[in-house]
Amino acid sequence: MDQPNATTVLSVRVSREERAMLEAAAEQSRTSLSEFVRRKSVEAAEIDVLSRSVVTISAKDWEAFESWLATPPEPNPALQKLARLKPTWDR
Repeated sequence: MDQPNATTVLSVRVSREERAMLEAAAEQSRTSLSEFVRRKSVEAAEIDVLSRSVVTISAKDWEAFESWLATPPEPNPALQKLARLKPTWDR
């Protein structure tokens, strides 16, 4: 039985130029090459998997969603106050 946080080894072949680029990026990130490649690979995989996710919604729920989008929000004093504030970068 696998342990919850068990790790496995992944071996990848790269050109000298690619390795130099990865090492430079890892150094700039103040992390090891292994940690940099692991983190960036997982981030890229998550983005790739999530970008292919499909959300299915019933026609009834879709109509309710469209209705909600078309309905203007009720006035919100807190947001109105926030909208009147000068942005930090303009102060």
